Amino acid sequence: MTTTKRQYDPAFKQEAIRLCETSGKTVAQIEADLDITPGLLRKWRRHHRQEGTQAFPGTGHQSALDAELRRLQRENEILRQEREILKKVLRLFSRDDSGSSPSSPSTAQSLR
Repeated sequence: MTTTKRQYDPAFKQEAIRLCETSGKTVAQIEADLDITPGLLRKWRRHHRQEGTQAFPGTGHQSALDAELRRLQRENEILRQEREILKKVLRLFSRDDSGSSPSSPSTAQSLR
């Protein structure tokens, strides 16, 4: 028996939090009424208190911090690749093939 992870949209989460604050019911009662995993509503409330309006950005939307992190990770990967290419070029041109220059036929053949 496999269980699938249910995903809830931001509006549902915010409505569940609003119910918790205004209905007078306990968190456990609201979780049971909405068929939510026990403890999930508490997690959403905590996240909402900490993040405010940015708490549930939705799929594809990132906080400014997450967007900056992704940008820096991409930039870092590009720089790593460029560094590796430069290392290979340096090894290629610094190789001592019995005094041959990069334009000599033996070096040109090794470049192919």
